[in-house]
Amino acid sequence: MKIAYISTYPPRECGIAIFNSNLIRSIISNSDNHDIETNANVVAVSDRAEGYVFPPEVKFVIQQDRQVDYIDAANNINFSNSEVCILEHEFGIFGGESGIYILPLLHRLKVPLIAIFHTVLKEPDFTQRSIFQSIGTMAQKIVIMSNLAKDFLTDIYHIPQEKLVVIEHGVPDFEISSKVKMKKKFNLEGRKIILTFGLLSRNKGIETVIQALPKVVAEHPDVLYMVLGHTHPNILRTSGEEYRNYLNLLVKKLKLENHVYFNKAFVDEQTLFEYLSATDIYITPYINEKQITSGTLAYAVGAGIPVVSTPYWHAQELLAEERGVFFPFKDSAKLSDLLNHLFGHPQELKKLGDNAYEYGKHLKWKITGSRYLELARQVSTVPVIPINKLENNIDLSILTEFTFEHISRLTDNTGIIQHAKYGIPNFKEGYCLDDNSRALLMALMAYRQYKDKEALDLLIVYLSFINYMQLDNGAFHNFLSFDKNYSDNEGSEDSFGRTIWALGYTIRYAPSDSYSQFARDIFSKASSHFDSLVSIRGIADTIIGICYYLGHFPDNESMLQTLMLLTKKLMLQYKLSNVDGWHWFENSLTYDNGILPLALFYASEIINNPEIKNIALESTSFLEKISFKDDYLSLVGSNGWYIQGGTRAVFAQQSVDAMAMVLLNYKAYQCTNNKEYRDKMFKSYMWFLGENELRIPLYDYETKGCCDGLESFGVNRNQGAESTLAYFISHLTVLDALESEFEMTKQFKSEQVVNLH
Repeated sequence: MKIAYISTYPPRECGIAIFNSNLIRSIISNSDNHDIETNANVVAVSDRAEGYVFPPEVKFVIQQDRQVDYIDAANNINFSNSEVCILEHEFGIFGGESGIYILPLLHRLKVPLIAIFHTVLKEPDFTQRSIFQSIGTMAQKIVIMSNLAKDFLTDIYHIPQEKLVVIEHGVPDFEISSKVKMKKKFNLEGRKIILTFGLLSRNKGIETVIQALPKVVAEHPDVLYMVLGHTHPNILRTSGEEYRNYLNLLVKKLKLENHVYFNKAFVDEQTLFEYLSATDIYITPYINEKQITSGTLAYAVGAGIPVVSTPYWHAQELLAEERGVFFPFKDSAKLSDLLNHLFGHPQELKKLGDNAYEYGKHLKWKITGSRYLELARQVSTVPVIPINKLENNIDLSILTEFTFEHISRLTDNTGIIQHAKYGIPNFKEGYCLDDNSRALLMALMAYRQYKDKEALDLLIVYLSFINYMQLDNGAFHNFLSFDKNYSDNEGSEDSFGRTIWALGYTIRYAPSDSYSQFARDIFSKASSHFDSLVSIRGIADTIIGICYYLGHFPDNESMLQTLMLLTKKLMLQYKLSNVDGWHWFENSLTYDNGILPLALFYASEIINNPEIKNIALESTSFLEKISFKDDYLSLVGSNGWYIQGGTRAVFAQQSVDAMAMVLLNYKAYQCTNNKEYRDKMFKSYMWFLGENELRIPLYDYETKGCCDGLESFGVNRNQGAESTLAYFISHLTVLDALESEFEMTKQFKSEQVVNLH
């Protein structure tokens, strides 16, 4: 049976790489044909540009952060005659946020998939949850290494239980070596050896053992604590040897230089087993319970070594029934007493080791590999359901990384600067209410998505700016010079409406009551102007803001009446202009067009009047017939607009109009559950990334800003606030749509589960 494997792989120094190598060899040893080159198609993930010298079974290499490699890898697997694909999943080994680049590869697979989850989080963020749920849909089977992981996947990620298989972490079947012989080999004669091995990082808790040693050494002066393994590569990149240096200083402070030994080597399995054979007590002192799988612990149990551990998740299962003993997290005093007791009672130590060895017999790779081979044979007979029947067409790998980099560059203590020369803020143009309202909306959307402190800090700036721009009569200035002078007497109704939208959203979704109350004060002061609005875009934006307000205060009858009044105004404009097949609100298509039907979709969710939704649907259909061309978004250009009976302007397309189309189609999808709207939402978003008239991206991957418009000659390279905010509001809307999609399709997915029995 030919199997494709997606994983890290030796000589990369990584626990997953070693696991995958052992898995392949154990499966092949249980097969009829033992030729690894013939039966294994390894797709190896590389974390360095210079690569590795991989063995012949590695047929394709993915550069971790290079998205196109994942697509090419899918093609490699599909055309390799592989009957099954096995994915070793760990969040940190694939590119993108939480390793999201793996999803486009899996979506394109045409062979059955077995996923092995090495980490299962109890409290995942949105992206992590989405990745697991997506893999849960695509995989025929998911292997986890503990029963608790199985519970997490069913209770937290809602993956069907029948897809889950518990196969404990395999261990090599080394011959037991003489403890005396191995101590002699490593010059450890006459010493009581405590061992911890694995990649070093702060969560390992090595300091707890070191702090426990003085009391142990006082009773057993022959004790030596060995820490075997180098620092985790990700830690090295970000923090260097800071943790190891801290541990070395702690050893010196406690005068334990003769009782602690750090070996920075990444040893092969034979050498590791020899160290284990020389060990009297193996210890895993992790600092919290959030460790669902520990390969090092499995190795120690498989070798029959007495184990002392903190009660993290995997240890609680693996060390049950007197296969090990526990001490509390970070409790060096209890650890001291426990080690002294065990060293003073060698028969008790021997019993722990014997129990571990007996249990470890069924963990040997020969047995574990046979279970994986049987599972592979089982799923190879199951037809692969094309993923597009179950999932949306949004390719997560295409979404850029969310960042405040350019937004922060444009923002000072006053607010967000409205214009930029290329990627540099243009202070001469000062600030405007429009952009700071959009910025408030964006910052709050980002805070809801990421709970990022920077979003909260920016939110305060933009909310304060809006307060500063409000007049005594409740209206607002729109423009403020860089030297803090108002540049107008009163702003436009458009800027007023956008501000009400942002304030309504803040009232509904503020991170705390103080922000909500602050926004309510400004909103209430401005509400005296609602009834007198005449600009249809000002009316539309205000309708959306009121709908968010009513989402928080649904019993406010006065505000409901205002919503009904403004909705009637917008509908009347439509009825006056809706003639001769021109299904629109005025006799021209100009700017921010999508906001008009968007407002009616919002209103239709609150006001019980089918006509509102019907007009929203009809006007949306009209707008999209004009705005979508050859399956991509082609906005009405501001260089002439589109006057009824005239010719549509193509260029000077604006980012804010693309944002309006993203928002419109998402809301239409929410109101109708028609997936065509969801698809058009993503196509509208792709306008920013190059799916447009000129096939040129407007998002700047270097500055993290968005260009101001699409011109006949290319893009307007200035990256002002309006365009950049339009891009990131669109980006966050797509993420929100994905989150909703996962929720909406859970029931459908469960109905489509393939019966593998």
